[in-house]
Amino acid sequence: MNAIQITKPFDMGTTVLPYPEVQSGEILLRTRYVGFCGSDLNTFRGGNSMVTYPRIPGHEIGAVIEDIGENVPDSFLKGQIVTVNPYTNCGHCASCRNGRVNACENNETLGVQRDGAMCEFISLPWQKVIPADSVSCRAAALVEPLSVGFHAVDRGGVTDSDIVMVIGCGMVGLGSVIRSVARGATVIAADVDDEKLSVAKELGANHTYNTLKEWGSLPDPDVVIEAVGATPTYQLAINKVAFTGRVVCIGYAKSDIALTTSLIVKKELDIRGSRNANPKDFEAAIKYVEKHPDMIDRFVSAETTPEHALEAMRQWHDNPGKVFRILVRF
Repeated sequence: MNAIQITKPFDMGTTVLPYPEVQSGEILLRTRYVGFCGSDLNTFRGGNSMVTYPRIPGHEIGAVIEDIGENVPDSFLKGQIVTVNPYTNCGHCASCRNGRVNACENNETLGVQRDGAMCEFISLPWQKVIPADSVSCRAAALVEPLSVGFHAVDRGGVTDSDIVMVIGCGMVGLGSVIRSVARGATVIAADVDDEKLSVAKELGANHTYNTLKEWGSLPDPDVVIEAVGATPTYQLAINKVAFTGRVVCIGYAKSDIALTTSLIVKKELDIRGSRNANPKDFEAAIKYVEKHPDMIDRFVSAETTPEHALEAMRQWHDNPGKVFRILVRF
């Protein structure tokens, strides 16, 4: 079968792999759409410390069940549209014991610590396969990044009395905007790109803020969700969040960041990490794309094939601020 493989930084192409055999307790999926995300871009650039090469990228998946192994629940059916929870969990670390398996100490995410789904077929444990019958395969490939943004809103404990600022309006950040709006919060969407801010406004953000400009008359937020992973945006989060506020950190910074710790103490801030997503976040994201099929085209910046994936990735590398998601069609 054909697959996309990143062999080393800035070198990506197609390769041929053996057809996977479905094992007991597994489901064989025929992939239809797989999304390139920021971690894949970092792998392509050689900036992802969790990756070894060669690596098959991809963990944002819209697929169809091709075959079903033994010892799989009868609720799974051939031809069923599904998406995938791409994270592993060991079951015995502190996170797993506390029921927060999304933050497993020994997690291996598809396309990062292990080969991903940018191939024609992939066989996975049935527990990681999520039915998505109510949406298209194309929409199913957008569920995972939205769910990560949804999870951050949970971590922030967002309610309808909160003012929430989301810094970074890529796919994950937009997921946080969507979920915060759904919870009735007043939402400030922040980014350097006015086009992305326009999409956030369409999704229900009450205010938009181009971080290259002055803060103006915007209120200080009770919750700030950092979805960029850069020194200026982490510092902005600490500076702008209200006293006794919550800062939720999604973005991975490539180097250590100097923070004004006196503000953390003086404001008595809660600083909370947010990693991956839980099953309920996936369920909520599926419901969203089911109810808002009109937004799918707004989220997909480009669609390509395995043969042209390198060209699409190079274009993203050259102009990263203009991309929500690139979908690879198999």
